Amino acid sequence: METASSSTVVFSFVPLSSLNNYNRCLYDSSLRINSNLNFSNFHLGPRHYSFPRKFLLSTRFTAFCAPAGSLNQDPSPELAVLLEVDGVLMDAYRLGNRQAFNIAFQKLGLDCANWTEPIYLDLVRKSAGDEERMLALYFNRIGWPTSLPTTEKRSFIKSVLREKKMALDEFVSSKDSPLRPGAQDFVDNALKEGIPVVILTSCGKSEEKISRSVVDKLGHDIISKAKIVGTEEVEKSLYGQLALGQGISSGLDEQLAKEARKAASAEKLRIAEEVATLLKLRVDIDTSSSESLEKIVAALRAGAEYAEVPVNRCVLIAGSKSGVAAAERIGMPCVVVRSSLTSRAEFPSAKAMDGFGGADLTISRLRQMQIP
Repeated sequence: METASSSTVVFSFVPLSSLNNYNRCLYDSSLRINSNLNFSNFHLGPRHYSFPRKFLLSTRFTAFCAPAGSLNQDPSPELAVLLEVDGVLMDAYRLGNRQAFNIAFQKLGLDCANWTEPIYLDLVRKSAGDEERMLALYFNRIGWPTSLPTTEKRSFIKSVLREKKMALDEFVSSKDSPLRPGAQDFVDNALKEGIPVVILTSCGKSEEKISRSVVDKLGHDIISKAKIVGTEEVEKSLYGQLALGQGISSGLDEQLAKEARKAASAEKLRIAEEVATLLKLRVDIDTSSSESLEKIVAALRAGAEYAEVPVNRCVLIAGSKSGVAAAERIGMPCVVVRSSLTSRAEFPSAKAMDGFGGADLTISRLRQMQIP
């Protein structure tokens, strides 16, 4: 390297296991040499470059050095589509949630409990979709099990919800549960037009194996062309290694800060529960929301890496408020496909549509949207 003024240093972090085909997909960041190098200047998006054979090998990553002007960048796709599974590929809550509650009632021996569709919709409306409140309202109406102590009502509700979740997961995984109308055609059309499609299985309420069983319904041809990004893929991505501490140790300060946030959340919950007990109220505080949002952000950034498209040129097709919030945080355009859980929600930072095809979301309509 001759001088700082005439050279560019390109750091490309590539796992050693991938050295034989390092030209396939390199995650790079380039910047002029200066005395204030820091990761905030790094662009984490993937790019294809032609490098000279000269390179330096570290213990875990490969660092390439090349003179300025020797880089030959291939054009990246103008657009990529990232999709959540819950509420987007399948609206499981519309199709099977009520039936899952009824199965849970049967397994727990609650023969008197049965939710018809009018009862279910009335409970959803009055509780704003809060399932614990739905159960409390219902049993306050028809009467609680006679053998249940008053102090055990909350644990009883938790047991019903556990059984309900297992029943719903079984329904979603079954061959009889269909995808949302138009979802398969939307993904297929995107692939046919050369648009990278990334399906995020690590986001959402369902376990990842359940989400992957939904993705399988798209068919082998689509799955072979799309990129499926779950927890393992996120951890292997460059962002996952840098931000989540996978392969690169987090600093002591960062670890201490994480532990402090967890302790503060736990203390906040403890105090809230004490106050709720004194006032005979039920208070729910989601202490995992921040950590959950960070996981979704990591999935979105990893998805952009695997698509080889900058974050601001990817569009998230979301089915959850948390997905919208994560996209907004990193500047990723977002379109919400409304589901039974988000039918009345407002999304100021995203475009909202009712489904796929026709007057709703299509690839041609997606191209017409204002994307930076």
